[in-house]
Amino acid sequence: MANTSNTNPAAALAEAGRLGDIRSRLLFLLGALVVYRVGTFIPVPGINPAAVARYFTDQSNTILGIVNTFSGGALSRLSIFAMGVMPYISASIIIQMLGMVVPSLQELRKEGEAGKRKTTQLTRYATVGLALFQSFGAAVALQNGGLTSVTGLLPWLLPATVTMTTGTLFLMWLGEQITERGVGNGISMLILSGIVAGLPGALGRTLGAVSTGEMNPLFVILLIAIVLGVTYFCVFVESAQRRIAVHYAKRQVGRRMFAGQNTHLPFKLNMSGVIPPIFASSLLLFPATMASFFATGTSATSKVGLVLQSIQASLSYGQPLHLVLYGALILGFAFFYTALVFNARETADNLKKSGAFIPGIRPGQQTGDYIDKVLTRLTLWGALYVMAVCLLPELLVSSSQGVPFQFGGTSLLIVVVVVMDFIAQLQAHMMSHQYPSLMKKGNLLGAGRGASSSS
Repeated sequence: MANTSNTNPAAALAEAGRLGDIRSRLLFLLGALVVYRVGTFIPVPGINPAAVARYFTDQSNTILGIVNTFSGGALSRLSIFAMGVMPYISASIIIQMLGMVVPSLQELRKEGEAGKRKTTQLTRYATVGLALFQSFGAAVALQNGGLTSVTGLLPWLLPATVTMTTGTLFLMWLGEQITERGVGNGISMLILSGIVAGLPGALGRTLGAVSTGEMNPLFVILLIAIVLGVTYFCVFVESAQRRIAVHYAKRQVGRRMFAGQNTHLPFKLNMSGVIPPIFASSLLLFPATMASFFATGTSATSKVGLVLQSIQASLSYGQPLHLVLYGALILGFAFFYTALVFNARETADNLKKSGAFIPGIRPGQQTGDYIDKVLTRLTLWGALYVMAVCLLPELLVSSSQGVPFQFGGTSLLIVVVVVMDFIAQLQAHMMSHQYPSLMKKGNLLGAGRGASSSS
C-alpha cells in the first residue's frame, strides 16, 4: 500500500511558498503606492500655496484638470511629483518612434533582451532631458505668474527644476520596481492610483452639488447610468478578440511523426490600450499649459495677452477645436502605436519558419498582407471605440453641470484597462507557481509508488 503522507508536507510547503510570494508582491505594490501618495503632498520649496490654490481653482475645468487627475492632485498642490510620469511616457513613445526610422535602434529591437536593456537605458536618458525641460518651463511660468514666494535663478528656478525632475525620475524608478517586484505595470498602476484617489472627493463634490441645488438629481442619475454603461462597454470590448486560425503541418523528428496541430493567433480589438488618449492629452497639454501660465503674468489688454487667452480658450475642454484635435490624435496614435508594437511581416516569417500556415493563404508575403489587412480593420474599429469612450463623456465633463474629471471617458478607460491587466497578471503569477508544485507533487507521488512497490 502506497504511503502518501510524506507528500502532504511538501504540497503544503509549495502552497505556502506560492501564497507567500504573491502576498509579498501585493504588499510591495501597496507600499509603493503609499509612498507615491505621500509624495504628492510634499510641496516644492518656494511656492505660494494660497496663490497656487486660487489659480488651480480657476483652472479646475480646463485641460489642466485631467492632468491633475492623472497625478492624483500632485499638480494642483505643486508637489515634488507635479510633473508625474508624463515625461517618461513621452520619452518611451519618442524612442519607439525613432526605432522605426533609425537603423541603429532597429538593430536593438532584434537583439532580444540585451537590446531591450539598451532601449530602456536610452528611454531613461530621454526622460531626464524631457523632465528637465518641462520642469524648467513650469518653474519659469510659475515665477512669471506670481505663484512663488521667492524669485530668481538660485532661490527658485534651479531648486524647483531639480526637485520636480528628481520627482519624475523617482516615479520612473518606482514604476520599474513595481513592474519587477510587484503585480501589474508600474507606470499604469501609478496613474490608476492617482485617478482612484480622486474618486471619493469627486463623489463628495457631486453629492454636495446636488444637495445645494447646483446639479440636477436627474442628471446625476443619468451620469451614473452612463458611467456604468461605459464601464461595461469597455470591459466587453477589451475582452473581445479576433482569432485567426493557424494550422501546423505534420513534422518528423527523428523516427517519430508528429501530427499537425490547430491553434489561432489572438488579436485584441484595442491593441494600443490607453497609450493614444494619454499621449494625445500630453500633446494638447503643452501649448494649453504654456499659454495658461504665461497669460497669467501678461497684461490681458496686450496683443500677446489676447493671443495667449485665445489659445487657452480654444484648447479648453469641451471646445470644438480641442475635441477635433483630441479625436484626431487618438485616431492617429492608435494606428501608429499598433504598427509600432506589432510587425505583421515578422509574424508571417515566424509562422513560415515554424511550419505553420493560415488556411487558404500562402505562407510568406501573402500571410503578412492578410494579417496586416485584418490588423488595420481591427485598429480602425478599436480607434473609433477609444474615441467614443474618451470624447462622449468629456462632453458631460465640460457641460454646465460641472461633472468631475474622474467621471470622464479617459479616466474610465484607464481604470478598466489597468484593472483588467492587473487581474490577468495576478492570475499569471498564481499559475506560474502552480506548475512547479504540480511537477514536484507528481515526482513525489511517483517516488512514493516506487518505494511502496519495492517494499
